[in-house]
Formats: sequence, C-alpha cells, structure tokens
Amino acid sequence: MLALAFGVKGSAMPRAQARRALAEKRPLLVLSVLAALAYYYLRAAPVGELYLILLRGSAVLALALYAWLRHSGQDARLLAIALTIASAGEMALRLDLGAGVALWFGHHLVALMLYLRHRRTAMSQTQKWTAVALLLGTPLFVALLPADPRLTQPAAFYGLALGAMAGAAWTSSFPRYRVGAGAVLVVIAHLLSAAELGVLAGSVAAQVFIWPLTYLGLLLVATGVTRTLHKREPELRLVSSREG
Repeated sequence: MLALAFGVKGSAMPRAQARRALAEKRPLLVLSVLAALAYYYLRAAPVGELYLILLRGSAVLALALYAWLRHSGQDARLLAIALTIASAGEMALRLDLGAGVALWFGHHLVALMLYLRHRRTAMSQTQKWTAVALLLGTPLFVALLPADPRLTQPAAFYGLALGAMAGAAWTSSFPRYRVGAGAVLVVIAHLLSAAELGVLAGSVAAQVFIWPLTYLGLLLVATGVTRTLHKREPELRLVSSREG
C-alpha cells in the first residue's frame, strides 16, 4: 500500500525499504525515456499513426505519473496535472492543431501557477533580464514566425503564456539549470513549431529537433521539481511499502 515516509531523524523508514521504494518509481522514468526514443526512431517507420500518437503521449504521461507518485504535496500535484495536459496536447497536435495548442496553453498556465508559488527571493540583474527577455521576446517571435498574418494575434497571445511560464521557471527557487533550462528548451521547441508554419515550412531541421527539445525540457522540469520537493518536504514523500 501507499504510505507516508517521514524523512526526519528517528521517524524514517529503514534505508533498505526507502531504496526499494525509490527503485519502484524509477521504472516510470525509464519507460518514459524508452517511449520517447521509440517514438523518435519509429516515426519514419511503417507504423500506424495512432500507435505513434499514443507512444508520444505516453512518454510525457509517464513523467506525470512519476511526479504524482514521487511526492504527495500540492506542488507535485500541480506538476503532474501540467504534465498530463502536455501529454494530451502532444497527442492532440497530431490530430487537430487548434486543440493541441489549447491544451499546451493550459499546461503553461498550470506550470506558471507552480513556479509563482516558488518565487526566488533574491535574483541577480542577469536573472531578472533573462526573465524579462523570455516574457517579452517569446510572444514577439511566436507572432512573427507564422506566414499567415491571421495567426499573428493568437500566436502572440499563446507566446505570452509560454514566455511567462519560462520566465517564472527561470526565476523560481527550483534549480535554474534543470527546471529553468528545461522550460527554455520547451520555448525553443515551440518557436520551431511556429516557424514550421512560416520560414521553416517543410524543414527537416525543425522536424528533427522539435520532439527531442520538447521531451528533454519536460524531463528536466519533472525530475528537477520532484527532487527539490522531495528534499524540501521529506515528510510528504510518497513511497510504497508492504504490510508485514
């Protein structure tokens, strides 16, 4: 059954049991990476489109399950929800662009809520300017990249949510070169996606890099946030134990 493991001295579960519990969570990360790699290498193979869509979504969904099972706090739940929405968005993009964009927009808002709950108290000028550049520069580039002028306004609106999410991640108290960098990778992937509707239409480079950047970014965010929460709130760690 699932039980709460207290990380304070004198009330922690035996180390062997804690290691076993951790090992039970890691397979989700392994399965996630394997699904991501399988999608990347099978997408050009004669495999049914539905199988590829499910494979792509399952790679991100496994990250959401990892976050949900790794920690029982509200922040881990927000992360799991954001990743679940991203998983649905990745699958929807293959079927309907509008639905996929709407779901990813929802991901950005939920992730933004998470990062704002963990704002860094002290920041350097470089960190502040990086956040401002992400907030203002992302919607500008997203709006300019599509060739169809009718997409300019909705693209800018979407880019604002994307940039706000990345800027908040960069200035959050989570590890910057894991969570912040992961959010920036997601931004780059989305910029390439927007460019596919314009200057990079039909580009092989965009098709090659979008998925690896998206997945790696989400992987860094998932592991960075959950490990940080695991250290800050050890009393809320969810681990598996057996009676008797």
